[in-house]
Amino acid sequence: MEAFISFVVLLVILISLVSASVRVVQEYERGVIFRLGRYVGVRGPGLFFLIPFIERMQKVDLRVVTMEVPTQEAITRDNVTVKVNAVVYFRVVEPASAVIKVMDHIRATSQLAQTTLRSVLGQSDLDELLAHREQINQRLQQIIDEGTEPWGVKVSLVEIRDVELPQSMQRAMAAQAEAERERRAKIIHADGEFQAAEKLAEAARIISSQPASLQLRYLQTLTEIASDKSSILVFPVPIELFKHYTEKEKRGEN
Repeated sequence: MEAFISFVVLLVILISLVSASVRVVQEYERGVIFRLGRYVGVRGPGLFFLIPFIERMQKVDLRVVTMEVPTQEAITRDNVTVKVNAVVYFRVVEPASAVIKVMDHIRATSQLAQTTLRSVLGQSDLDELLAHREQINQRLQQIIDEGTEPWGVKVSLVEIRDVELPQSMQRAMAAQAEAERERRAKIIHADGEFQAAEKLAEAARIISSQPASLQLRYLQTLTEIASDKSSILVFPVPIELFKHYTEKEKRGEN
């Protein structure tokens, strides 16, 4: 009986040791190994064994993390108060640095992104923020990536999502846009009038050089008026239209 109990105890101890030493790491993970507190390497993915009670493992996820940057209020270089939020895409490329050199790399990256966003907005004009957002995104990505590089974190993309402006600034921008549209409309209208005047002047020169064309134009106008029978119109006919016929009659009489 005592032998059986001893066997069971040994079996339980063996199972506990095996379960404490066997580790499985997924394809998207890596295990950072510490032996008696000293870093000894990175393992995974797959199945491997640890020395029980001597080695310890901390898993690190290598997948891309999508992190939202909370809305930050900042004053632009031209003294406009704006509220901006953004999204940051990053991943761990050096698992050992992400564990050894920073306590929480996700929180640290979030704090760095917030301070960098306020700093970059303070160095930019409002027009630059609205019209050249891609350049600001690239600047944010570069600065944040340089800050997270010692932690083994690679920032691949930063995107500004929403830009909230004060109501007074929105009204001023709307008025400016309306004035710009009116200016363009007036320019287009004036350009059309100018082109029409040029065409009329050209037509007048042609008609003045060819008197017969003026008579043809009169006849064409009479044809257009005659097609409308709903009203009576009095249209003056120049005597020059009949000059040709009167000259023929005079020659016939002679």
